[in-house]
Amino acid sequence: MRLGLHYWNFSTPAEPALLAPTLAETARVAEQAGVSAFTVMDHYFQMEFSTSAEEPMLEAYTTLGYLAAKTERMTLGVLVTGVMYRYPGLLAKIVTTLDVLSGGRARLGIGASWYEREQRALGVPVVPVKERFERLEETLQICRQMWSDDNGPFDGRHYQLAETLNVPAPLSRPYPPIMIGGGGEQRTLRLVARYADACNVFGNSLTEVAHKLDVLRGHCAAEDRDYDSIEKTVVVTRPPLTDVDAFVAEVAEYAALGVTEVQTMPDRHPVEFAQQLAEHRIPERLTDLG
Repeated sequence: MRLGLHYWNFSTPAEPALLAPTLAETARVAEQAGVSAFTVMDHYFQMEFSTSAEEPMLEAYTTLGYLAAKTERMTLGVLVTGVMYRYPGLLAKIVTTLDVLSGGRARLGIGASWYEREQRALGVPVVPVKERFERLEETLQICRQMWSDDNGPFDGRHYQLAETLNVPAPLSRPYPPIMIGGGGEQRTLRLVARYADACNVFGNSLTEVAHKLDVLRGHCAAEDRDYDSIEKTVVVTRPPLTDVDAFVAEVAEYAALGVTEVQTMPDRHPVEFAQQLAEHRIPERLTDLG
């Protein structure tokens, strides 16, 4: 079992000049502690249901590019990229660039996007949910084509590309792993079965995660896809430092379902959070789960 750190809050420390060194130190300490993945959100406003939209927020891929130079081993990704925020061909190029500059450590986390306030505020088209999922599927097709030897055109309903040339190619082989985030049973998990190397669902409860994975298994059967070839990852909402033993026990239950990576979120100053993950040997204890 691997541990990922999901850095979702840029409000601590409050001074903007301290954001960069805090990010770098958090990532450095986490990596030394054995944290295997570092992720950020793809938002431009902070989510209103968690705090105020006016709280600080950094652009995701710029942030990961900075962290690529500050880390050596951790996988770097967005949990998850909003499909409406970047043209698919440019997104493939952005992730390729991150992969090359990080030495092959990028992964594409992607979802259908949902935060209409920031989209309307910043001029991003707001389209019906059905269209968002159509665009998500075409984006997955385009990224896979751009990460292949096929440099030809792509002619979709929503996106038309005259060429899918992408030089240099990613260092990751055969391409940066694709993770689709979300637990939607009719569309999201079906796209996981069809296109993804990994899924990510929210760990509200063991029962819910088990149900989502059962749904995914059914979609894999329908798509003639090997269910075991898809990595299962979960965002665990239980704070790991409040009761370390309880956190490890919960993660062990997810491991029994076939989950191989969990993400945790800082609930205090991020550097302190990473330091205490190390002090309590949490990444090491999760590795021992197998």
